Parts: sequence; C-alpha cells; structure tokens
Amino acid sequence: MPDVVSLFSGCGGLDIGFKMSNHKIIWANENDQEICDVYDKNLKDKIICQDITKIPIKDIPDCDILIGGPPCQAFSMIGKRNIDDKNFKLIWDYVKVLEKKKPEKFLIENVVGLKSAINALGDNVVELLVKKISELGYSVNYDILNAADFGVPQRRKRFFMLGKMGKEKIEMPKPTHSKIPENDKIMKWVTVKDAIGDLPPPKNTELIKYTKKPKSEYQKLARKGSDGLKNHKMPTMSELDKKIISYVTEGGNYMDVPDSIPSERIKKYKKTGGRTTTYGRLERNMPAYTINTYFSRLNVGCNIHYSQDRLITIREGLRLQSFPDTFVIPSELTKRAQYKIVGNAVPPLLSYALSKSFKS
Repeated sequence: MPDVVSLFSGCGGLDIGFKMSNHKIIWANENDQEICDVYDKNLKDKIICQDITKIPIKDIPDCDILIGGPPCQAFSMIGKRNIDDKNFKLIWDYVKVLEKKKPEKFLIENVVGLKSAINALGDNVVELLVKKISELGYSVNYDILNAADFGVPQRRKRFFMLGKMGKEKIEMPKPTHSKIPENDKIMKWVTVKDAIGDLPPPKNTELIKYTKKPKSEYQKLARKGSDGLKNHKMPTMSELDKKIISYVTEGGNYMDVPDSIPSERIKKYKKTGGRTTTYGRLERNMPAYTINTYFSRLNVGCNIHYSQDRLITIREGLRLQSFPDTFVIPSELTKRAQYKIVGNAVPPLLSYALSKSFKS
C-alpha cells in the first residue's frame, strides 16, 4: 500500500480518489481551519492545519507519492490572472517539498490557465516547472483532463502534471466515458439526471430520508453506506432571483429572461454576450458545467435545477462533484465557506482514475 503525502489538500477530493485505489494517506496539509475540520470529519486521516511555508520540510514524512493542488487564483481563466499573486509562489513551495523529499512519484493539479500562464519575464510557467522537476530526476507528463470523461457528471477541465523518478513516464489515464462512445468499452457521459434525479425536494432539516430507489449506477454508488441526505436544504433566493429563474428554460440562460425584468446585469449581458452558462439552467441529459465556488448565485455559472425553480443545493453540488452522500459539510460553517469548499474540490472519481495510473 503506497504511502501518500497530500499538500494543499482542501476538503480531500484528491485524497479520496487515492484512498479508493488503496493508497494510504500518511500526512496531509491545509491552511484553512474550516476546511481542515471538514477533511478531518470525513477522511479521518492526519491533517496539519498550518501554512505550508511555515512547516519545516524535515517535519513532512517521507513518502512514495506526493500529491497536491496549490491554490490557483493566479492562473484562473475567470480571475485576474495576476502572476505576482502570492498564491503563484505556492506551486514552487510544492516543488521545494518535492526536491527535498524525492518521492518516487508525484501529482500536481491546477486550473487549465496554468498551461498558458506566463511569468513577469515572459517565461511559460509549465515549461519552467518541467525544466526544474526534470533536473531533479523525474520524467514528467502533463495534460488537461475533462472530469466528464471519467464518470463525473460535470464538464470540469483541469490541468494535471504527473511525474516518476527515472526515465519512465506515468501515462495519463484513458477516458472511460464519452459524449458519443465509439465502442462498447466506453460508456456514455454520466448526466445530471443520472447524478441527482433520485433526490427529493430540499427541506430545511438536517437529515432527509431517500424517497425513491436509485435508478442509475451512479446513484447507487453515491448512496453506499448512507442512511439519508445532509446538506440538502433549500437555497436562499431573492424574489428577483425567483422571478428570473421562472423564465429560464432547461439548457437556457439569461437570454430567456424578458427585458421587462428589472436586472441591469442581464440587460448588459444581452448587449455584450459571450456568457453561455450565466443564469443557466442545467440540462438533465448532459453533465453539468463546472461547479464553481459561487454556485449559490444565479449570475455565476449554470446553477439552476433542471426541473425545479430553484438553485441547486450543497448536496447536489457534492453529487455533481462525485462525492458520496456520506461526505458531510458541517452546517455550522458559513454558507460562503460551504459553497467554496465544494467548488474548489477535485472530483474524487477523477482523482480515482488518475490514482490507478500510479499503481503500476
């Protein structure tokens, strides 16, 4: 059972995937106490809640595999892409740990914007990373993967860099799912309905019992070991939000909203265009678009339930991220923290697909 050290662990999505393939998380690190509490509650592995730059590298145990997703604001396609952002430097702190601990293998996860990121001197960041890591003796492979291609009901694209000490590269996992499968070895994308179609309407209670039998393999997997639903409360919506939602058709967006609705933002979007998912309603027969940290809001992403006039719940966000129903976010956390934790996570099923590449 390979020993894994996890840096920038978040709530543990990446770690869950590796545990699913019988890797052992021996040490994990996260800087945010609320997120650490969620990790500890659900994974029960040792997590150190401290700024990684304040932890002596000698205190980090030796391991077979190093994994982690350094904070990505500096590389985000929807952010300011400020390469001077302090979080930009954290990816190099990961490399420092790699250099000192020299595990046999490693994984770095980040947003797709990292692949095209340029530093202040005009150098491509990925090329710099590959050069530095190669000098440490690793063979490096990297690519952008779509979570939907690996059984996650979400079209979420992320950058992954894999490395192995020596001349042999770790191969990227081959897709197991496709929008239009070319052969019987590839399955169809898991859809939103496949993922959340069995869930009852949300209620303002801590635990909701299942009222329907699971109708997909995905739903059966999500329910395994769970006696009901937590984090499935009715999202808060203003009267204007409710009005806007009532006009948006399945698969539609802000363009469905009539000009008579008093929203200056929507009127502006109609003039400027280019925001396909904004004020969007999910399509039941397709995977969701990316679940971001603001899926509590109408104007940031496609977050309206496909058949009910409401925003999706935290539980539905977790399902679309491929977390099991046994994974619970404490209700005492602020709503902002809950949505942020879900939106920032690596989908466990995507991590699982990657982790199997580390078994050889």
